[in-house]
Amino acid sequence: MAAPEGAAAVVGLLNKVMKYAVGLGITASALQTSLYTVDGGERAVIFDRFRGVLSEVVGEGTHFRIPWVQTPNIMEIRTRPRTINSTTGTKDLQMVNMSLRILSRPSEERLPWIFKSLGTDWEERVLPSIGNEVVKAVVAQYNAEQLLTQREKVSRAVRESLLARSADFGIVLEDVAITHLSFGAEFTKAVEQKQVAEQDAERAKFVVMKAEQERNAAIIRAEGESEAARLISDATKQFGPGLIELRRIEAAKDIADTMSKSRNVIYLPSSGNMLLGLNPGSQ
Repeated sequence: MAAPEGAAAVVGLLNKVMKYAVGLGITASALQTSLYTVDGGERAVIFDRFRGVLSEVVGEGTHFRIPWVQTPNIMEIRTRPRTINSTTGTKDLQMVNMSLRILSRPSEERLPWIFKSLGTDWEERVLPSIGNEVVKAVVAQYNAEQLLTQREKVSRAVRESLLARSADFGIVLEDVAITHLSFGAEFTKAVEQKQVAEQDAERAKFVVMKAEQERNAAIIRAEGESEAARLISDATKQFGPGLIELRRIEAAKDIADTMSKSRNVIYLPSSGNMLLGLNPGSQ
């Protein structure tokens, strides 16, 4: 009798344990489905089956929700980079290729509206279209040469226009920069030809200036020589040929001084006797 009663007690205990285990499992499952976690750099937008998208934005941490009734939609609010490439025409009908680097994030206060209107892929839906629209509108106001010489002004105009357009969609732009700017082959060739022509013009201008300076120098030199000749002529008329003789002596002195310093000069007696002093007996 003891054995059947012990077996019945064990079976009863197992049934109780199973009931408790099932209850704990159901409770744990319900608790798990009632909790959700929002990581750092993210926010949650709650969709309620009876009230729709709730206007309250849920911050970071672990939160409760009503299972089956409420569904959390996680959205990232970190700043993300994106490059937009656009090909458009300038005011003087030159084709230009421009690349923009944009740092963007969704406005936290408008996340419910963004989720309802644009979805979680708001970046793909909005930025390429408004980026190309703004680039085409701004570039059309400038000539091709102005895009090169006034790049900072063009970049500022693109940034201000993009800030205004993105604000309509609840998007915050942290930075907008022009990273690439290039023109068509014909315009590039024309710019190179213009640079070559400007260099040739500058070179010709220098040659003309050099010739002008040389002409002025020649005139000044000739005037100086004429003035010197006039002064010598006047001095000769007034004092006789003494001045010419003085200049001749000065020139001879300079020549003699120069020749005395040369090793290739040999002095000979004026009588022509090169053996002078070598035959004493002949005296």
